[in-house]
Amino acid sequence: MVKIKTSKAPPPRFLFSHPAHLVACGFGSGLSPFAPGTAGTLFAWLSYPLLRGAMADSGLLAFLLICGLGGIFAVQRTGDDLGAVDHGSIVWDEIVPFWLVLFVCPPDWRWQAAAFLAFRFFDVVKPQPARFFDQRVKNGFGVMADDLVAGLYTVLTLAALRYFLNGLDP
Repeated sequence: MVKIKTSKAPPPRFLFSHPAHLVACGFGSGLSPFAPGTAGTLFAWLSYPLLRGAMADSGLLAFLLICGLGGIFAVQRTGDDLGAVDHGSIVWDEIVPFWLVLFVCPPDWRWQAAAFLAFRFFDVVKPQPARFFDQRVKNGFGVMADDLVAGLYTVLTLAALRYFLNGLDP
């Protein structure tokens, strides 16, 4: 069974009541009244070129690691303050894993669009072990981990698609 987050978004002033809220709510993208997870993933897609252009590969990977680890704490704090560990307005768990997907994705917009659709599919469907983290690990780590798994499934799907489209040619 697919469970969709249906939490009411907090008011915009909530974002500025603590730095963790601004981060966890995806700099406001999580306040979208319609499909905040999709809005957060779209924010990741639109902001990725800025990150990519500002850092070399090693710097970007270090930045993403910091964002992921720091996100555990930002998501936990924001979930505690909203009264729901995986509140619908919390979208940092979509943003960081999708940045990682884009890091390994071919830079062509068509591949990125396929990655976007696949990531959203796996985030909603939550195949194991994503479902385990979503249902049983009720803290910031669990919230971040289920979307990281969705990202891994997305990368595997893109790799399979690339293989079938290109065969063994590099």
